[in-house]
This record gives sequence, C-alpha cells and structure tokens, in this order.
Amino acid sequence: MSGVDKTPLLLRAARGEKLERPPVWMMRQAGRYMKAYRDIREKYPNFRDRSEIPEVAIEISLQPWKAFRPDGVIMFSDIVTPLPGLGIEMTIAEGKGPVINSPLRTKEQIEALYPLEPEESLPFIRTILESLCSEVKDQAAVLGFVGAPWTLAAYAVEGKGSKTYSNIKKMAFSEPAMLHQLLSKLADSLATYVCYQIDCGAQVVQMFDSWAGQLCPQDYETFALPYQQQVFRKVKETHPDTPLILLVSGSAGLLERMPPSGADIISVDWTVDMADARRRLGKDMKVQGNIDPGVLFGSHEVIRDRILDTIRKAGNQGHILNLGHGVLVGTPEDNVRYFFETAKQADQLLTIA
Repeated sequence: MSGVDKTPLLLRAARGEKLERPPVWMMRQAGRYMKAYRDIREKYPNFRDRSEIPEVAIEISLQPWKAFRPDGVIMFSDIVTPLPGLGIEMTIAEGKGPVINSPLRTKEQIEALYPLEPEESLPFIRTILESLCSEVKDQAAVLGFVGAPWTLAAYAVEGKGSKTYSNIKKMAFSEPAMLHQLLSKLADSLATYVCYQIDCGAQVVQMFDSWAGQLCPQDYETFALPYQQQVFRKVKETHPDTPLILLVSGSAGLLERMPPSGADIISVDWTVDMADARRRLGKDMKVQGNIDPGVLFGSHEVIRDRILDTIRKAGNQGHILNLGHGVLVGTPEDNVRYFFETAKQADQLLTIA
C-alpha cells in the first residue's frame, strides 16, 4: 500500500509524532541475562574481543533482536572503547569493568593525548553498524552510543570504577584548569566519534553520563553540562537531523539542567515519577524511560502494570519506553520477553483498562 510510513517507530517518536504506542528498547539489551550471550562469553572470555571482533559483536548485538524484536537495536560496545585511540590504554576486567593502565593525574599526561581518528583506531565500528543496518533494515532503528566527557574523564583519572570519585573531584577543586583541558579534549574526540557512528549507519546516538549524577547541581553545570554541549553542538553542525539522547544516572536533582545540553531526548531514571519528569522538563522535551530494572524480577502482572502506568504518564507523543538503566544480571529472560510483548500491545491493553 502506497503512502505507508516505513520510518522506524523509534525515529517517529524522536521527531515528536503522536503514536498508538511508544517504541521500546532496553539498555544493556544484550548481556549476561541471556543464555546466548553467556555461551559466547565462554568462547570469548575477553570483553574487548567480544566488542571489537566485528562478527562477534554483530552476533551479540543481534541476539536480543532475534529473540524479542525491540524497536531499537544498539551496537554491543562499551563507553571506554574509544579511549585507546586517544592514547589512554585500558583493559575491561570481567565483572569489574574498565581498568585504566596509567590513570591521568598530570598535565603532561593530558597534553600527550591525541585526537581520535576513528577510521584508524576503531575500524570495527563501521563493520558492526553497517551490518546491523543491513540486518534490521527499516524494522527498527539502529543506535550507537558514547560516554560523556565527564564520565570518561572520571574513568581516566580514577583508573577504574569508584564510589567516592575522590581523585577526579580532587582535580576538579584543586586543579580545575587541568580538568577542563582534559574534558575539552575528550569532548572534541567524542564529537568525532558520534559523527563517525552516524556516518557508519547509526540512526540515533545515546550519550551516557553515568557518573554525572555524583555531582552537585553547581558542579554539574561546571564540569559536565558544558562538555555535553560541546559534543552535541559539534555533532549538530554536520548531522542536524540525527536524534541525540542524554542519560545521567541518578538525575532526579539535575533534571531541569539537562535540556540545555542540546539533547533531543532526555532519558529519565526511576528516581523520578514519569508524570513529574514530564512536568519538570516541559511538554516540548522528548523523554525515554523510566522503569526500574528491578521490576523485571517481578510477576508478569507487576511488569504489565508498571509498563502501562509509565505509558499513561508519558503520554502518546515524544516517549520512548525503556528501563531507567540497564537490564540487571540474573533477570529472567522470559520476563524480558514479556516486557517487550506487553509494550507492543500497550495500545490494546490501555483501551481494555
């Protein structure tokens, strides 16, 4: 039938269309809760092998697509993947996350960093994204992602995950000029990386500022927001039509400060009621989220009720249904399947309710 819009539902939501149901995907969509993923992990125990050998990363990225048919297919990678291309060597320890071999603590180390050349240091990204586009065609949107400058700086300075962020906060408050230099360098390279992902086929890109929620509002506006803006501004100069999503973990106290980043969509976590988030962000800001991943350990009734409650509060325009963060390890795979099935029937279920 002519005239049917074949644009993926996620892209239609991103441009603000009124829809019968919201598109749905999940962060950490592929991962340890899936048996298929655990089987591959046994064969490729090194995370970087799984994410940087194209055929392996493609297979992992497509596991949830084949199992659940989400409206968004995100490439399997990590936010620290581009760091070696800047001269920041790292490993990703199973169960522990990224480990930076030589944490950045001096001006000399920061000045020695070089601009990212993704075609040289990240050639596998093109193969992965082009293959995903070829596989899903117009049945779903293909998503890329990056870490935000603050979060990647935190990894680079701390050297690994942290509960106190004492090293980067020490730098922020004792040598702020040095930290700003690092953040600006990261922002330039991350903008290049986002543009590269889009050129390789990514139709939407999400920025994870996972650790910005550890900043007070004043410091968020000093050390996180300006560099989110730097990335998004540079991307929009050459790719103005690609939707950009911003996620900040633990963002309840920062919500009103996030729209000036330049993001098209704000990903809301479960610490904020969706109706409250809509009110605080304003009717023109599109949203993503915001179901607590822990809900997926509940009964089907609990999962269904939470999905419908979130959709009611978000409304039928400018909402992408998602978790407030990634799928948790140990989540029953059948509950993930039920989540997607229920989300896709939401318009019928809401009518019945």
